Amino acid sequence: MDLLPAIDIRNGRVVRLSQGEATRQTVYGDDPVAVAEEFVAQGARWIHLVDLDRAFGTGDNIEPMSRIAERMGSRVRLELGGGFRSLELIRAGLNLGATRVVIGTAAATDVEFVPAALAAFGSERLAVGIDARAGLVAVRGWTETSDLQATELARRIVGNGIRTVIYTDIDRDGMLRGPDLAGARALQRTGAHVIVSGGISSAADIRDAMEAGLSGAIVGRALYEGRLTLPQALAAATRLSPQ
Repeated sequence: MDLLPAIDIRNGRVVRLSQGEATRQTVYGDDPVAVAEEFVAQGARWIHLVDLDRAFGTGDNIEPMSRIAERMGSRVRLELGGGFRSLELIRAGLNLGATRVVIGTAAATDVEFVPAALAAFGSERLAVGIDARAGLVAVRGWTETSDLQATELARRIVGNGIRTVIYTDIDRDGMLRGPDLAGARALQRTGAHVIVSGGISSAADIRDAMEAGLSGAIVGRALYEGRLTLPQALAAATRLSPQ
């Protein structure tokens, strides 16, 4: 199972939000590049990198993301998310050096967008982020909740040809309550390869995700607050004993 440490960037700083709310922000560092370097030094094979400003429509963090890709793109696979709502932005993210770009709002709001992206870039270079509150898909940086069921969206995009889904239960995100494995498994039953995000607080949560047959897990706050080290998280994802 893939283990992806998360770096969420807002105003050039490394932050985490509680339940996706912009007003409930904790800053964990002023240098995203240094954080990425440390993750790679500790053995990360993937980094989940999110531009929160672009997700909220308030700007972008191209400069630090570009520096991370330039310095570490040959040593780690980068998964980029946050505001990729056009083919041009996806192309720019891939040209930056991303292994995979995550489509969010556009997948939920435009039924033609995912097929067009797949035709342009292929399924290996794309994932769809399904972020949900009470089973309903949230969009535009989680500021709006649609009437679209998460499972309905998953069935649609898998039918289009998407293989990888990043699933986040927003109410658990940043709350260290454990991930929504039941919701992740429901999406998995549509045929998607599901990476779960939101709420992971321990190695046990990661082992539970692996035992549920999920394809990956994204970890953020638990790493930044020292509840879990990255070597422990990687070990849990590969059935090794924590160091």
